[in-house]
Amino acid sequence: MKELGAAIIGCGAIFPLHAKAIQATKGVTLLAAVDREVSLAEQAGHEFGCLAVSDYRELLSNPDIDVVHLCTPHHLHAEMAIEFLAAGKHVLTEKPMAVNLAAAQRMLEAEKRSNAQLGIVFQNRYNEASLSIKKIIESGQLGQLVCMKGIVTWHRSKEYYTGSPWRGRTETEGGGVLMNQTIHTLDLLQWFGGEIASVRGSVTTDALDGIIEVEDTAHAYIIFRNKATALFYGTNAYRVNSPVELELVFEQGSLHLRRDHLYLWQEGKETLLCEPSFAVTEGKSYWGTGHNRLIQDFYDHLASGREFWLNGAEGIKSLELIAGIYSSSMTN
Repeated sequence: MKELGAAIIGCGAIFPLHAKAIQATKGVTLLAAVDREVSLAEQAGHEFGCLAVSDYRELLSNPDIDVVHLCTPHHLHAEMAIEFLAAGKHVLTEKPMAVNLAAAQRMLEAEKRSNAQLGIVFQNRYNEASLSIKKIIESGQLGQLVCMKGIVTWHRSKEYYTGSPWRGRTETEGGGVLMNQTIHTLDLLQWFGGEIASVRGSVTTDALDGIIEVEDTAHAYIIFRNKATALFYGTNAYRVNSPVELELVFEQGSLHLRRDHLYLWQEGKETLLCEPSFAVTEGKSYWGTGHNRLIQDFYDHLASGREFWLNGAEGIKSLELIAGIYSSSMTN
C-alpha cells in the first residue's frame, strides 16, 4: 500500500499531539499544517517539516493528501468533514463531531456517499481502564451491570472563554460543559451501558453566569434498555481539575476508577486491576494517553481496508445523549 499523506487542520493546543502521533505511525507522512492564522500554520510547518497552508480548500483537490485531521473549533467540523469526504479524503475529527444532531446527520450522509472513512476522536476508550471495564462487562464475570455513576468536577476560568471568541456560545461551541469537557465521560457511560431508553437531566450556569451563554454545570439520570441506570454530574464550576471518577456496580462486585487506576471491590476486598502507563503526553494531562493508540488504530484500519469502529454512527451516540439532556432540561 502506498504511503498516505496527511494534513492537520487547526494548529492550536492539540495540534502537536496529532502531529507526533502521525510521525510515529508507519506508512503515513504529515504533509501540511493548516490554519487561517498564517503565523500558526508557518510555526507548525517549520516545527514538523511540512507545508504551511492558510486555506483548507487548497487540500480538497490535492492528490497527495489522503487523510485530514480536524482539530478546529467545533462549528467547523461538519462543514469541513463533508467537503473532504466528498473529495474522497479520509477524515479523523476531534470531538464533538458536530455542534448539533442535524449537522452530525449530514456528516453521516456524506460518509455513506463517500468511499472514504470518517473517524471520531474519543481517545478515552483506548485507556487501559476503559478497555478493562469493557472486557469485564462483555465477559459477564461479575454478572449483570446494575448501575453506574460518572463525576467530572473541573475548572474553566472567565479568561478561558474570553480568550477564544468561539467558546461559550451555542452557535460555535454547541454547548458548554456537556459538549466540551464531559462528553468523554458521557461517551464512556453509553459505551459501557449500551442502548439508552431514556434520560432526564438539567443544565445550569452557576459560576460563569453572564460570561457564557452555555451551561457550566449539568446532571443526568440515564436508564438503559438492559435496565441498568447511570447517574452523571459534571461541572466547570470547581476551583481545580479533579480526576474523573467512575463507578460501575454489578451483581457480584463493583469497579471503581480513581486517578486513572481501576479497582475491583468484591467480597470485602479491593484489588488493583490496572493503572495508567504514565507515558509522556502532549498538551493537557486530562487528555490522557489514548490519542496515539486511537490515531494508530485509525491508520491500521485504513491500511488493511477495514472500517474504523469509531465511525460517525458510533460517534453520534454521545451527541444524542447530550441532546436528550438539553431537551429534558428545557422541557422539565
